[in-house]
Amino acid sequence: QVQLAESGGGLVQPGGSLTLSCAASGFGFSSYIMYWYRQAPGKERELVASISSGGGSTNYADSVSGRFTISRDNAENTVYLQMNNLKPEDTAVYYCKGYYPSRRTEYWGQGTQVNVSS
Repeated sequence: QVQLAESGGGLVQPGGSLTLSCAASGFGFSSYIMYWYRQAPGKERELVASISSGGGSTNYADSVSGRFTISRDNAENTVYLQMNNLKPEDTAVYYCKGYYPSRRTEYWGQGTQVNVSS
């Protein structure tokens, strides 16, 4: 059974840090491109960051570049999102997604809530 389980969300003050984790099971994690998305209340889901299957290539949305870092551990089937200098506008539900381009297969997690507030 395919599963993507996000964890690590919570309430943090502006300027603080959080690390999100997404544990994968039931599919060939190391072959999948992994993504972090987020969706704020009343807004569309947006792409935050992506990482290639081997971890050698990463991309970030302009709004998080320089503050967030995506990484993966293929031995542990886990992708991470290190978030530093958090801002209130980073408040959202954060989702991870796995994508296998040649088969156009994608899997989504259920999301984890991040609240940035003083």
